[in-house]
Amino acid sequence: MDDQRVWAFEESLWTADADHYRESIDDECLMVLPQPPFVMSGAQAIEAVAATPRWSSVELSGRQVARPEEGLIVVAYHARATKGDETYEAHCTSTYRRRAHEDWLVVQHQQTPPLTAAVEA
Repeated sequence: MDDQRVWAFEESLWTADADHYRESIDDECLMVLPQPPFVMSGAQAIEAVAATPRWSSVELSGRQVARPEEGLIVVAYHARATKGDETYEAHCTSTYRRRAHEDWLVVQHQQTPPLTAAVEA
């Protein structure tokens, strides 16, 4: 999968419907998200996405792609997603594995909101 397709696929995971998400996430996927239950399986993540309104747009910046071996792709980036008046930002990683030609599934995903330090006067 070339870089352009990698990023189109990653963006679709933020904005596409629950059916697309269901087709793209491996049942054995592990996700770490900044809200309870924090660590989820692929099945739990699919269930959560099905019950949550999708983001209307997402901007991915600071994009990096690694291919540590044939059939494995790791991406890292900063996401800024919006829907209505709501905005969400996080530093993210995803790992894809190829099952067959042009058949890729997400096996790992994590989101870390930007860390903020308290400012002392």
